[in-house]
This record gives sequence, C-alpha cells and structure tokens, in this order.
Amino acid sequence: MTPLVAALAGDGIGPEVTTEALRVLDAVAARHELAVTVEHAPIGGAAMDAEGASFPARTQALVSRADAVLLGAVGGPRWDDPGAADRPERGLLALRRHLGTYANIRPVRALPIAAQFSPLKPERIAGVDLVVVRELTGGLYFGAKRRHVRPDGIEEASEDCTYTAPEVERVVRVAGRLARTRRGKVTSVDKANVLETSRLWRTVAARVMREEFPDLEYEVVLVDACAMHLVQRPSRFDVIVTENLFGDILTDEASVLAGSIGLLPSASLGDPRPGGTHPVGLYEPIHGSAPDLAGQGRANPIGAILSVAMMLRASFGHAAAAEAVEGAVEAALADGARTAELCLPGETPRSTRDVGEMVIARLRG
Repeated sequence: MTPLVAALAGDGIGPEVTTEALRVLDAVAARHELAVTVEHAPIGGAAMDAEGASFPARTQALVSRADAVLLGAVGGPRWDDPGAADRPERGLLALRRHLGTYANIRPVRALPIAAQFSPLKPERIAGVDLVVVRELTGGLYFGAKRRHVRPDGIEEASEDCTYTAPEVERVVRVAGRLARTRRGKVTSVDKANVLETSRLWRTVAARVMREEFPDLEYEVVLVDACAMHLVQRPSRFDVIVTENLFGDILTDEASVLAGSIGLLPSASLGDPRPGGTHPVGLYEPIHGSAPDLAGQGRANPIGAILSVAMMLRASFGHAAAAEAVEGAVEAALADGARTAELCLPGETPRSTRDVGEMVIARLRG
C-alpha cells in the first residue's frame, strides 16, 4: 500500500518551506523508486480563516489516515489574541494529542558551515552531534489552567504540571533505543532538587535505564546546569531526554550551535498503529512561522527538507533515501545554497526556491 503523507503547510513561511520539502520528497522518491502519495489540508490560522477552527474536521480525518504528517508552521499576529477561544497554537497541540506523538526528537549537528555562523567559537562547537528527546504530550502545556481574581482583589493564574510513570517510561525508552544507534550515552535532564514531577522523572528514568539499557552510559543533569553545558561543552552530549517545558527551551538554545534555527528539523513520534511496524510521525522544522518573511522567498527551507529525511527514515524505513537527502543538503550548503541569514558580507543570498533547486540538483546527481 502506498504511504500517505498529510501536508499541513500552515501559516507564515510554512507554505514556502513545505513546498520545497515536498519537491525534494518527489525527487528522492523518483531516484529510489519509492511510491508516496501527498494530500493537503489546512491547520493553524489558515484553517481558522478557511474553516473556522485551528484543527478542523477535514484535517483530523486526513491525519487519521496518513502514515506521516509534514507540517510547516503555525501562528502569526493576525490571530494573536490571548483571549480568543481558538488560536493557531491550539491546533498544533490538538494535532500532537490526536496523533499521540509523545516523543519529540530534535537532532543538532554542527556542519562545517556552523563555524561561520554560530555565536560560539569554532572550538566550542567542534564535534557537536546531539539529539534532544523532548516529552511532548504531558507537563505544563497540557495541564489544567486557571485564572481568577482572589477575594483580596489580586489577579492570580496557575497551571498544573503532571506526569505519570508510564509517560516517563515510554519517552526514556525512545531515548535509550536512539542512543544504541549512536554513541551510547543518555543524559536525563530534570529539576529534582525543587519539583516533585522531576523527582518522579528521575526515579522512573533511572529504573528504566538500569533495567532495560544497562549497556548505555547514563547521567543526570539539572536543567540549569544543562543550559550552561550546552554553551560551554556541547560536544559532551549524545542523547538528552527531558520533559516538555525544559525540552522546548533547551532545543531553542541548542539550535544556535548549528548556526541557524532554519537548518534544524524535528520528528514527533508515537507508537505504531495496530498492525504497523513504523510510528506515525509528525515532521516539521523547528522554526516558527516568521510572518515578517512570508511571501518574500527569504525563508530557509533546509529544516523542512531535513524533516523529510527524518520522515523517510522513521516512518517509512527508507534509510538510504534519508541519507541521500542529508547528503544532498550538505553538498548544497557547501556549494552556497544559503538564504540571507547564512550569508557573509558580500555574498548574494539564495531564495527559498533556489535552495530547494540546489538540493534537488544534487539528489539527481
């Protein structure tokens, strides 16, 4: 049966980078004789405008049938009303919940180009090749939220951060399995000196690693120390596993190691559907919708293109095709496939379309 990709372009620069990623998918599919079907549906602000909901029924139906989802980005000032009943970001959270994608995987590798554009010294980023596994469907983002005025007239807000042992177990297992394919080290990040959820996390993570992954090197680091080490000694890390909020913050910090947030992909994975062998995944660049760049051909499509490589490997089991995309990206970057944020003084930036064309040309040989 031909795999189905649900393409959800979303808002801002999402449609532009998704277009180039899908063109690369077509090219690599032709080269490796892969059959893939793509269907489109709206999400986020675009879906609110077109269908009155950030995650409309039509989109829900498509992703329920799909073998993988490619997402552009959601959000923008047009829909930025904190008091609104629906927001683009609500559609993204609903999508993650609908798919059950509890493990967000964000690789960060310092390519040669990073030495020119990372704010860190070249010797600091040398050898950086890490992956952050972020728990994606629990914690503060999904906890009960309250806002009210107390009897004394002071306005107060709160939200619940909740984790269960099974939620921690399953994401730590993802990290352990991933580390076995890499350098064999897992770093669990928490705030167990303060937070009860982190104390649960630490206890459960240690048990899973001891009982199921005794062959791996394992360490525990407090989140504030991890933030420091990502700047001081990022090459010490292999696989980092942590909860939702900490993972959100740490991955944005780690993105500067690569030189540009536009270069980085991500995969959000759950369990395989009944009878399946590969997880249904949500794949997206880690950057936002960047509405100030929308429609100008200035967006960097590399993160979206590398997300396609992650899709080919994780959801379709096509490692050779994934490696071909990654190799084409590295070659294109070395040959000058750079949007404005990656250009040195005097260099002419390439457009979003140009970068896609350069990657495709190297795929075709």
